[in-house]
Amino acid sequence: MPAPASTRAKRGPAHAEDSARDKVFATARDLFYREGFRAVGVDAVVAASGVAKTTLYRWFPTKDDLVVAVLDSRNEEFWAQWEATAERHMGRPREELLAQVRWIARYIASEDSRGCAFLNAAAEFPDPSHAVREKVARNKQTLRRRVLSLCMAAGAEDAALLADQLVLMIDGAFAGSEALGKNGPARTLQRAAQAVIDAAGTRG
Repeated sequence: MPAPASTRAKRGPAHAEDSARDKVFATARDLFYREGFRAVGVDAVVAASGVAKTTLYRWFPTKDDLVVAVLDSRNEEFWAQWEATAERHMGRPREELLAQVRWIARYIASEDSRGCAFLNAAAEFPDPSHAVREKVARNKQTLRRRVLSLCMAAGAEDAALLADQLVLMIDGAFAGSEALGKNGPARTLQRAAQAVIDAAGTRG
């Protein structure tokens, strides 16, 4: 049954506000990743989104608030993909470890990839006390913790060493894909990871 006219009228402005916020956010998320957090100003986001600056500031009082929100979104997206991969390999930690590296390698090789948003942010925000750096640290700490958990479950002889090697390979591939291109050393991430996983005596 259609909503009464009075109800539709009440929903209209709120829906428009949500739509404007989503548009600003999606535009900022894309521009920050493609062109850099520091290089893209609020004016560029406003111009590209077609949304008034007052609307942007209503949702994100400062540019840093917008950057932090974008990183939160990318963090959620990364771990959603991780969890989806984990579900397909439940009870097989070694196979899951390989599968997690596999999808990350594929993402790095994709046309849409411009490296790791968190490593990019760390380079652009050098102050370790900045809120952005907190988001970066949390993402990388979680990555290391989850990789370590898989290495332990897979029975690696030195799980901590294997976890550190894999995290270095992943972050190195992200950075290397930007410095030397997707056909450079980054393309060997999956093979290199499998070699160290095999050498670590993993099982399951």
